[in-house]
Parts: sequence; structure tokens; C-alpha cells
Amino acid sequence: MKIPLSLLLILWSFAPWGTLASSAAPHRPYDSIFNFGDSLSDTGNFLRSGALAFPVIGKLPYGETFFRRATGRCSDGRLIVDFIAEAFGLPHLRPYLEIAAHGSRSLRDVRRGVNFAVSGATALDSDFFYNRQIGKILWTNDSLSVQLGWFKQLKPLLCSSKAECDAYFKKSLFLVGEIGGNDYNYPFFIGAPMEDLRAAVPLIVGAIVGAATTLIEEGAVELMVPGNLPIGCSAVYLTLFQTPNSSEYDPRDGCLKKYNTFAKYHNEYLKKALQLLQQKYPHTRITYADYYGAAMRIFRAPRHYGFSKGALRACCGGGGPYNFNNSARCGHIGSTVCKDPSAFANWDGIHLTDAAYGHIARRLITGRYTSTPLLPSHGVHNPDTTRKG
Repeated sequence: MKIPLSLLLILWSFAPWGTLASSAAPHRPYDSIFNFGDSLSDTGNFLRSGALAFPVIGKLPYGETFFRRATGRCSDGRLIVDFIAEAFGLPHLRPYLEIAAHGSRSLRDVRRGVNFAVSGATALDSDFFYNRQIGKILWTNDSLSVQLGWFKQLKPLLCSSKAECDAYFKKSLFLVGEIGGNDYNYPFFIGAPMEDLRAAVPLIVGAIVGAATTLIEEGAVELMVPGNLPIGCSAVYLTLFQTPNSSEYDPRDGCLKKYNTFAKYHNEYLKKALQLLQQKYPHTRITYADYYGAAMRIFRAPRHYGFSKGALRACCGGGGPYNFNNSARCGHIGSTVCKDPSAFANWDGIHLTDAAYGHIARRLITGRYTSTPLLPSHGVHNPDTTRKG
């Protein structure tokens, strides 16, 4: 199935919640966070780079729920990285390109964390896609290696000697991803066969692990590396690859089985690679974050978690079975936005809502869907006792 070029402007890169942990909690193991990834965690880099492929993220309704303004986040509010920062009493991470353009407000501000993620970014360098005649549809060339280059440029502002860097980074959390989802989306959306994508998994995982290795060599000790979300539950996939064959759908959630199976294949490959990396660097703590498992709890029982409008249909969109219409995407003419985004898990057909990201983040922080918890359970505050799970 070949998708028209107009559809290639769409990517998966994927509460009212309050904070996940009290900022006054005595236990705060991290003094700073450094984040790398795509639109699941970009807090404004893509917008500051021009956002020509997705300009609507620079205006409402994006950002309407929490920030009350568009910030460059691909959601109605906060992202997983925002909830993690809140859990440690840290400020929401400033995008690197803001710092590069305007300078830091203060050294202390930069030292508390920086976000290098860019919406549409890939784990593999852009040359990989250009060499395969896919490059012309990339949202951005700011791949994972470019983001690592930004980190290295900023590093002298953070610390000046190896001893100082080692001491500083020992108290920092490095989030490497989610990344890699767009490496699959670009080919999937132009009709690439599943077999070709499976063959690319070792290369993509290799790029992710290579980035983690680079950060470790730069001084990182605490790293969290997420797997991919269940793309078969994404409204963009459900719309573009809908089929009358009911056997293609999981009866438990209505998601496309083969795409979720593919996401799990990537995740298993990544987990094994991270286990080997942990053995190579025993002084580090490399945490695998099971985004897939945490999100599937929502997709399997959305109303149990307060999503009265379900998990597959988007809050903001232009109609259709999943409220995703490429001709009237969220923020474009012809689209409408729901009155209560917290009743939806899906925001724009591609990304999730503030509420959904809050649920996922809480499960990561408490260790339910990570190999090790980021924060002890006694330090986590859940302000919304009406929601289960």
C-alpha cells in the first residue's frame, strides 16, 4: 500500500494530573535530567527549528490543557519527560535550541537539565534515509547523533574537568528516547514491507545503544531507555491501514495486531541489547522503560483509568472512525477539538493526551514498568485518588 506524499507529514513519534511527586519530598536522587528523543519528549526544539512540516504545534489547541498556550509539545499538555521532571522537583526541561539562541537564564538553570529531543527525529542518521530515497519526506535531519553533538557542545557549560563532570553526571538522569519509532514510520507510511522493517531493527537498536554508550563515555551513570509504544493502537495507523478483515484486529482492544507485534519485536531486541550494555558497564544503571506495557493498560481498559471517551479515538481531529483525517488534522481547517481532553487517551491521532502521559509516567516512576524504579514508592504523590491504577 503506497501512501500519498501528503500523508507523509504525519508521524508517530508518541494529566488533569498535577505533579507525580511532591517537590518537597526529601528524596530526590537526580539533580538534573538530559533528554534525547522525538516528539514523545520534544519540549520545543522542533518548533524553534522552523517546524515547517508541522506548524500547528505552535498554536492552540496544542498546549491548551496545562500550559494554556502552545509550547512546541505534541500534546494538549505535558509529556512523560515533564512528569518525570516534576517527580524530582525539577523544572520542565528547556529545549536546547532555545538555550543556543538566547543563552541560559543562569548556569544553575542549564545545570538542572536540558532537552535535546526533536519531533520527527530518527535514531539513524538522515543519510540512511536519503540513500534509500526516503530522505525527502523527513521532518528533520536532527537525528540522535545530531542531538548528541548538541550535548557535547553544551558540556563545557555544565562542567569543566573530568572529576567535576563525573561528580555532576552521577546525579543526573539521562533519558535516551523514546527514539526509533520514526525510523519505522517513514518507511511504513510509503508502503515498505514488514520484512524490510524487521531487517532494519538491528541497525536502529544499534544506533540507540550506540548513543547510550556515547553518553556513558561522556560520564553518564544513570540512564533510562524506553521502548516503543503500541503503534497498532495509534489512530494514524488504524486509519491508514484499516482493513475489513476482522482477524487483523485484537478483540481485546481493537488495535492492529501485526503492528503491535512489530513494536514488541523492536522492544525485545532493545532489551537484550541493553542487557549486554549493562554487562559492559557494570558501574552504570541502565533502566529499560516499558512504554508499551504501561500504555497497553490504558488501551485495554480505558474507562478503568478515567478515559470515558476511550483510547483509540482522537480528541482533536477532522472526523472518521478514529477522528483522524489527513485532510483536516488537529489544528488545521476542518478539525475540531473535544471539550474535555482528559476523557481521551489519544490527543491528535498520533500523540497522547496530558492525562494519558501522566498515567504512563507514574507507572515508570514507581517501577511498575521499568527494570528499576526511578523513585521509591513512598516518594510518589498521586493527587487524583478518583482514578484507579
